[in-house]
Amino acid sequence: MPDYKGIAYLRQKLQIKCSRVRMRYKYYEMKNAMQDFNVVTPPEFRYLNETLGWCGKAVDALADRLAFHDFRDDNFDLFNIFQMNNADVLFDSAILSALISSCCFIYISSDDDGFPRLQVIDGGNATGVIDPITGLLIEGYAVLERDKHNRPTLEAYFTAGNTEYFPKGQDSYSIDNKAPYPLLVPIIYRPDAYRPFGHSRISRACIQIMQGALRTLKRSEISAEFYSFPQKYVLGLSPDAEPLDTWRATISTMLAFDQDENGQKPTLGQFTQQSMSPYTEQLRTFAALFAGETGLTLDDLGFVTDNPSSAEAIKASHENLRLAARKAQRTFGSGFLNAGFLAACVRDDFTYQRKQLYLTRATWEPVFEPDAAMLSGIGDGVSKINQAVPGYIGKETLRDLTGIEADS
Repeated sequence: MPDYKGIAYLRQKLQIKCSRVRMRYKYYEMKNAMQDFNVVTPPEFRYLNETLGWCGKAVDALADRLAFHDFRDDNFDLFNIFQMNNADVLFDSAILSALISSCCFIYISSDDDGFPRLQVIDGGNATGVIDPITGLLIEGYAVLERDKHNRPTLEAYFTAGNTEYFPKGQDSYSIDNKAPYPLLVPIIYRPDAYRPFGHSRISRACIQIMQGALRTLKRSEISAEFYSFPQKYVLGLSPDAEPLDTWRATISTMLAFDQDENGQKPTLGQFTQQSMSPYTEQLRTFAALFAGETGLTLDDLGFVTDNPSSAEAIKASHENLRLAARKAQRTFGSGFLNAGFLAACVRDDFTYQRKQLYLTRATWEPVFEPDAAMLSGIGDGVSKINQAVPGYIGKETLRDLTGIEADS
């Protein structure tokens, strides 16, 4: 029997990690607070809060290109389990949550007929101790329900072959299963040996660049007030003159000033009008930094440049994004395969071995949909390769390249 750390340890671990996950969700949903220096900000503008959707764009640009297709050589009929659990929403929800919080979890239970049910839980509501070899958990913990005050009302503790539930104010109960691992499967984005639970798409660099861009937007908003109404001045006005109504002096098209008894008249002037160009250039600099960090282009962030003329040009400008998508496909595919493996154990009420699925692999839609020119190029290349090596490229490979199903 493994040396489990226990539910108390996992509760504490989740409490430590939860705040970071919630903070990243705030950046994704544009609800994050702005860290303003307030050095020269007038008191009237201290509570002005700007928003930018760059972090959401960084996540969505990658998530929208990750479309799961099915399992190839699916000897255990795993994909049918996902299809019976609203696969279109399940896959997209898991991918999006994992990109934001570095990992999410698929919680497996069974319905009244014993068929597995799959539910995505974000990284702020579940954690565990991971097995670095299989990518599955040794033990896990999840908050399945919360009340309106965000307090847990139903918790679950997962171990191999057993799931124990803790309803608030009631006695705990457990349900046994035939799965050789806990029925809580991590779906991880960019894991490594140092951080087995992966890295968030919203990195620390993204957060800092966003803060700089938000401060620039706030300064430009404040400066726009002075840009709209430039400051004016009057020199040589008699001390006995009636005080000027500053608002009337600002918006009036004609002002009249009489000469004094000595024939002197005041001199009117206007301060140099403030330019918005420095703020635009600074914001563009932050956009370039953010684009470099996330593999996007300035066009993706709202700064229009020369539009690419073809799908190949668009693909070339997003090369870093393509590589990130390929990496994510490998790690997410392994996670979905693990979830299908344990779900099959629940469905068949039998303890399968993970090595029995070594032939099964996940397949994805192409990261970039090919246009007519790209399809023509693929066709020419496949034709020449198959002439040199007959039958080298078949229907399955062509489907992976083009995303087009062959007619049966």
